Amino acid sequence: MTASETGIGVVGLGGMGQLHAESLRDLGADVVAGADLVAKQRQQFADEFGARTYDDHEKLVADDAVDAIVIATPNRFHEPIAVAALEAGHDVLVEKPLAHTLESARRIAEAEAEADAFCMVGFHNRHTAATAMLEAQKAQGRFGELTHVEANYIRRRGVPDAGSWFTNPDLAGGGALIDIGVHALDLALYALDFPEIEEVTGVTRSTFGDGTEYADPDDWGCEPDTYEVDDSVTAFVRCADGRTISLEAAWASNRESTSEVVVQGTDAGARFELGDSDLSILEAGTAGVDHYADVELTGDPSQTGYATQDGLFLEAVATGETPSTNTIEQALTVQRVVDAIYRSSETGHTQRLAAEPIEESPARIRCRE
Repeated sequence: MTASETGIGVVGLGGMGQLHAESLRDLGADVVAGADLVAKQRQQFADEFGARTYDDHEKLVADDAVDAIVIATPNRFHEPIAVAALEAGHDVLVEKPLAHTLESARRIAEAEAEADAFCMVGFHNRHTAATAMLEAQKAQGRFGELTHVEANYIRRRGVPDAGSWFTNPDLAGGGALIDIGVHALDLALYALDFPEIEEVTGVTRSTFGDGTEYADPDDWGCEPDTYEVDDSVTAFVRCADGRTISLEAAWASNRESTSEVVVQGTDAGARFELGDSDLSILEAGTAGVDHYADVELTGDPSQTGYATQDGLFLEAVATGETPSTNTIEQALTVQRVVDAIYRSSETGHTQRLAAEPIEESPARIRCRE
């Protein structure tokens, strides 16, 4: 199968579904079907892509022209759609997070383990130019041993519309942590090559969801209202080998917005912004005189995380070779840490995480052999 012969079906035809469909079309795939409950979105998708549209995912899964499925629905619906697609033998790209709860995420992982298909999870920030340069410098040993990652994703004001699914705990599974915090958390774990996690502590807050007056200068659409999810989180992760991660994420906070990631190593460190194309290398030396050596690496801004990620997905579907990145095992690790942060905040105690073996799917075993 070639990229142009790959039939893509998209479930969830809002902004993210549209973005993936456009990206995959630009990469040469054939977007053949879409599914959504909203008739207007179905019509817009059909007009844009010339695709058949359905009002439920089961009809799309049964479409013979569909080879792979992209899931861009509210988090709660990831599981039934992903499980149905995997059981039908369709490869899947599901938007982050893997699911709205850890138990739901585990069921998706179990379905992949029994399927002759794979599931990628949409943590696209791994594939920006800045992250690619970080990985290359790391592979060359420039940082020495990585010891700590400080990961931030903070909006000064940016609570989603309180009437949307993002602030509905039943649909989203949480607030700022599970929405944007997972991006920073995943990238921190990725930089450390997904080490074994020993313990997690964290505090989530709902500072602005109390119905008081809320300023919205950037017009995110959030009117004063109440919501039962977190709008900020502070967390600390300790790995079994002593390395650590600090996480700060917020939809709204009385500080400057930032999505800065700082990586500390024994020989050098690095700093960059999520989604950016530039990377700062932070070093010190003794040649001549003791000095600091800050080097700016400028990457190609056209290398977007979404395009690179979707390209890897399409290539894997077309060649039948299961991808080694954005795996369900990695996404399940992120989900376990998210769950531990919420439990730590609720109980007021640090949560210890035991190793959790995950059975490999036939598709991954076949690829390795």
